[in-house]
Amino acid sequence: MSEPIVEFRHITKRFLGIVANDDVSFSINKGEIFAVLGENGAGKSTLVSTLFGMYEPDGGEIFVRGKLEHITSPRYAGILGIGMVHQHFRLVSNYTVAENIVLGLEPIKKIWGIPFVNMKKANHEIAELSERYGLKVRPTDVIEDLSVATMQRVEILKMLYREAEILIFDEPTAVLTPQEIDSFLNIVRGLRDGGKTIILITHKLREIKAVAERCAIMNRGKLVSIMDVASSSTDDMAKMMVGHDISFTTKKTPAKFGEVVLDVQGLTVKNYAGFETVKDVSFQVHAGEVFAVAGVSGNGQNELADSIAGLSKISEGKVILCGNDITNTSVREHINAGIAYIPEDRHNVGLVLDFSLMDNFPLRLYNTPKFSRKKIINYREFDVQNSKLEEQYDIRSSRGGETIVREMSGGNQQKAIIAREIDMKTPLIIFMQPTRGLDAGAVMNVRKYIIAERDRGAAVLLISLDLDEILDCADTIGVIYSGKMNKIAPAKELTANDIGLYMMGVGKTA
Repeated sequence: MSEPIVEFRHITKRFLGIVANDDVSFSINKGEIFAVLGENGAGKSTLVSTLFGMYEPDGGEIFVRGKLEHITSPRYAGILGIGMVHQHFRLVSNYTVAENIVLGLEPIKKIWGIPFVNMKKANHEIAELSERYGLKVRPTDVIEDLSVATMQRVEILKMLYREAEILIFDEPTAVLTPQEIDSFLNIVRGLRDGGKTIILITHKLREIKAVAERCAIMNRGKLVSIMDVASSSTDDMAKMMVGHDISFTTKKTPAKFGEVVLDVQGLTVKNYAGFETVKDVSFQVHAGEVFAVAGVSGNGQNELADSIAGLSKISEGKVILCGNDITNTSVREHINAGIAYIPEDRHNVGLVLDFSLMDNFPLRLYNTPKFSRKKIINYREFDVQNSKLEEQYDIRSSRGGETIVREMSGGNQQKAIIAREIDMKTPLIIFMQPTRGLDAGAVMNVRKYIIAERDRGAAVLLISLDLDEILDCADTIGVIYSGKMNKIAPAKELTANDIGLYMMGVGKTA
């Protein structure tokens, strides 16, 4: 067995009275792929963040290469050879690949005694580094022109350029196609074979089975178990993580389609710069149907959802809801017409972060007789709704309804939005990336809610980057590529590989 390269000894971390890490101790061996699993709020991201210097533990010690270290910043973590690829990439979109990778460590040359960044040398170094690790990038490409998978390679090269030996990946496959996921896992194996130590935070148990040697299971801040991945099933790991058996297939009866609820006709949407991000898209969603949109991130999904929900202006085409044309009407008119919307951006669109949980729940209906009378807020009704939704959707917070939403974990923030929107009981509900950042148990609960809304008779528009989720929930699948609906077909007629090809623009168009 290789010697430990990282040791957590009795790590404890608290936030506002909540114990995020509770006396956690384990070690990670040099040259292994080690996974960290746990529900939302289990403390896995907090623990790894102490290693990267984003948080300082309140108690306990961290040893790196056998030496006690006080890691007070990501910069110091970098000095120790620790790098991290975050779930949301940290790249400058109008810089080139090489400019992003060398940022802060630029090679310098002097001309007449004046220092200049030597981009020729930087481009050469990045091309050489890319070739050495099999991470194909072009140093002179601009970030905003790249695919998500290529951006991820840039993030990895940033770590390698800084000579990181311990590489942390936070939900690294959340926005990749099946083919890109296979490629990424091969990259991870190659990094391990080259002597790197990999720490993998992911909810995708099959990927852990594919690459990891061991995994730490955490639950409510405590370390539950260290499991040998090869001798453990995904069911075993999931049960250990949540404390009970989990089925990864949602039970559902055959769909019974009703009348057309949503009719999207020739929809075209332009972004702030005037470029078409949604191009002549048409489809229908019936009552009692889950219509799922698959696609790689950045192919027009956000703009499609926002335009249907009334948040973005439509350049051409129509949105018809229950027979009524709601094209380019106000958000309030969209709500009154019968649309509930779970947005991808929960911080800027879904919630008011500095409001309490109780004040966020009625945001969409605060002006209705139930929540206000003669323009006076009915806080008693706010409290009643808060208690109901907190219990029903297992929303965990430090001070109940009085908790400021900013203080809650991302997973519990997402649960709050889902609870609020489903509770509206509208004819159309749009789920945009509804399970991103949720643990396995919460993911399956959200999928059950999606099917329950379908069975209630609602039209469900599901837009997700998780192909497993789409295949599990969808009755009909539309694949979007470069702003166009590349394929529409009943879910039972498409395989994961078929969808992956359409997502990359390779499959035959509908």
